[in-house]
Amino acid sequence: MTTAGPDVLAALPAGRSGAAHGGFLWGRGVDLAVFGGSAAVALGLAALSAGGALPAWGFLLFVVGVDVAHVHTTLFRTYLDPEELRRHPALYAAVPLACYAAGVALHLASELTFWRALAYVAVVHFVRQQVGWVAIYRALARERSRVDRLLDDALIYAATGWPLLYWHAHPPRAFQWFVDGDFVSAPWLAAAVGPLGAVYAALAVAYVARAIQRARVARAPVNLGKHVVVATTAATWYVGIVATDSDFQFTVTNVIVHGVPYMALVFAYARERAVEAPHSLVARLLAGGLLAFLGLALALAFAEEMLWDRLVWHDRPELFGGAVDEPLLGPRARALLVPLLALPQATHYLLDAVVWRRRHTRPAQARALGFRTAPEGDEGGGSGESGVAARSAPPPASREA
Repeated sequence: MTTAGPDVLAALPAGRSGAAHGGFLWGRGVDLAVFGGSAAVALGLAALSAGGALPAWGFLLFVVGVDVAHVHTTLFRTYLDPEELRRHPALYAAVPLACYAAGVALHLASELTFWRALAYVAVVHFVRQQVGWVAIYRALARERSRVDRLLDDALIYAATGWPLLYWHAHPPRAFQWFVDGDFVSAPWLAAAVGPLGAVYAALAVAYVARAIQRARVARAPVNLGKHVVVATTAATWYVGIVATDSDFQFTVTNVIVHGVPYMALVFAYARERAVEAPHSLVARLLAGGLLAFLGLALALAFAEEMLWDRLVWHDRPELFGGAVDEPLLGPRARALLVPLLALPQATHYLLDAVVWRRRHTRPAQARALGFRTAPEGDEGGGSGESGVAARSAPPPASREA
């Protein structure tokens, strides 16, 4: 676990009933460390790196320790809570079954079809997470103007969409989302990169102008949390995809700023849920505090990646044993196994588009997001991790599986 670090996450308050102070989720210092700190570490690592492939230690630290681990922390919000399962039994049964069935069908069509579909679902998930964080901060600050919502959303979509456009228009890159070729190669899009980049720049200027107008004319408090999320999103997506061409630099800028804030949110939720239901399984699991929370997620992440490597990839024997020349499974066996191994992340993508929305909000969730109750008014966000309590909310590496 990197960036924000255990000490920062442990500072997240438990049992707090009041709204976040000054428009922050967990407090100014914690929020800035989680969002700004994770981005600073990612950008610092990218700047210090000479580029190249992701080394074994980087794979273990960033892919297993952050990317895959954050997927498994979703369990604290879903399957580890029997009361939550009783509230929405059809949802929690149907989503993994549907993901597996769709995955097998896609893989039988072709292995590339499976990975391409999963990659584009992942991209939507990553983009929507950033939309969601911004929507939460907008709701906390009671920014109810439609202008703010539209401008915020447009800028986040531009800050993520323009680098993705550049990626599609300038193949090949030295990195991929999951496997080589999972993104469609579209050099013909190169003609659109410049004009749409100008639109992106114009939106950024409009956003800054709007922030200055709100501060000087409307005398509104500076929404620092929102501005940090917007700025770090723009910086990390640009640096990791456009400014550099390296698997290492893409991975650190991609997974750290995505996984660390999400783990902070789930930990805050689990702490609140443990106070709300002190005899629940979540409360018992959290008896060991942050170490127990991270320990379970890391153990599951390591076990998952070991299965991937021993059964499918055979490319990390220094971490998981085996040998790189072990025979690969046949196509039918892979069509059954690969979607099964990908099920945690596929389920994570779909459930996180639902469970953080307002209609699923429970008191522990509202408090974890800095609200006394589910926020009203802002209908921003949509489907995405951190699609969170205001509907408003909404929230890769080389291989997040």
